[in-house]
Amino acid sequence: MTDPKALIDDAFARRDRLTGADLEEIAPVVAAGLAALDRGETRAARPVGDAWVPDTHVKKLILLSFLTSANTMADGGPGRPRTFDKVPLKFEDWAPDDFVKARLRVVPGAVVRYGAHIAPGAVLMPSFVNVGAWVGPGTMVDTWATVGSCAQIGARCHISGGAGIGGVLEPLGDSPVVIEDDVFIGARSEVAEGVRVRRGAVLGMGVFLGKSTPIVDRATGAVTYGEVPEDAVVVPGTRADPKQPGLALAAAVIVKYADARTRGKTALNDLVRE
Repeated sequence: MTDPKALIDDAFARRDRLTGADLEEIAPVVAAGLAALDRGETRAARPVGDAWVPDTHVKKLILLSFLTSANTMADGGPGRPRTFDKVPLKFEDWAPDDFVKARLRVVPGAVVRYGAHIAPGAVLMPSFVNVGAWVGPGTMVDTWATVGSCAQIGARCHISGGAGIGGVLEPLGDSPVVIEDDVFIGARSEVAEGVRVRRGAVLGMGVFLGKSTPIVDRATGAVTYGEVPEDAVVVPGTRADPKQPGLALAAAVIVKYADARTRGKTALNDLVRE
């Protein structure tokens, strides 16, 4: 096969029966695909109109890379333990000029796997960003925050300390977590299972969101799932179980919509980005 996409589709369909020769044939195609992901030329999901559409080809590339690559030892250094993994670290071979050209600030303790795209102006505190993730321009991933495989983080976001952004590789057609532009994710919050947080939303500290988490608008009583509206300010709460009134189940509560005062409290000083 000469079509790289067809080659990957065929190899993935036969992934449990691939021979050594098969793996040799697809290895350069997988490597080229991961390099394109790393540079940001392709991504695991992208906006199409008002929706986000996952790219199953990208997920197949990542999953096949675990077959085409062997575990290798990465050199340790001061304050950094040795690693033994199939996916190299993104900055393993970077020189100072590479960081300057990319306009990135990477604090000691930040771990980024190759195949994750980090856009110009981003700041990485001691954190973890997995393969296939996209971190937009001007975004800060704060201390002990994690960004899962294929998660999509927009521009000028703040992923606060200890927050977790879930990723997804399988099922292939499932959308990863999408955090759109100008979103603030509070400390120790968790967003998983393909939840979409729309532009400008603010999640307070300790908000846990999955597909089945009810998102309750305090003003109207409306209940939605899987998507936080634009500019919504969300805090953790509870909701009475209609079948068991004595029980209260976890919920996320929209208490208001962001205004200038909210923006002042959540703004990230430009000085830390430069």
